[in-house]
Amino acid sequence: MSQQFSTACERNSAPICALLQGILKNSEHVLEIGSGTGQHAVHFGAAMPHLVWHTSDLPQNHPSIIAWQQQAHLSNVVRPLTLSVSQSDWPTGPFDAIFSANTCHIMAWQEVEAMFAGIGRLLPSGGLACIYGPFNYGGRFSSSSNAEFDAMLRAQSLHMGLRDFEAVNTLAAAQGLVIQEDHRMPANNQLLVWRRS
Repeated sequence: MSQQFSTACERNSAPICALLQGILKNSEHVLEIGSGTGQHAVHFGAAMPHLVWHTSDLPQNHPSIIAWQQQAHLSNVVRPLTLSVSQSDWPTGPFDAIFSANTCHIMAWQEVEAMFAGIGRLLPSGGLACIYGPFNYGGRFSSSSNAEFDAMLRAQSLHMGLRDFEAVNTLAAAQGLVIQEDHRMPANNQLLVWRRS
């Protein structure tokens, strides 16, 4: 079956959406990097009909994204674009906001660097970058569960692991992105919001 289901997406969609509705109230075109199953896209697209939500991911994840879109019948959620953050030819937009959930700790650090470089190329002045997931602060885990999650990720693959907020914010700053909001979310996650200066 092409439609995949993520328990984490089901659990975190509502709290993320509650914040995004205010953050993205003046946005028009959002690029989601790493749409995964497609659940976030249809949840957010239904809640924010003023937005065009552009999904993207590696080709092997497209069938699930398309299946969720077909089930939801939302004209403002667009079929997935093919995007690997390390590729040079990103979709060109225009996008005035970018969203990505639970990607920084899955990607290799070089891919996190490539993602922020791509965001820097795409976002216009005033554009927003919204990144959701678990982060460390001052080199420390915010909870024992995040420490356990990090250990599980690193046992799975050495390139994975929780990222330090300060290191990620340095990447953002190099692209002219200024941190605007840092929201504490359920299950020891954060929603980070930068604006392109």
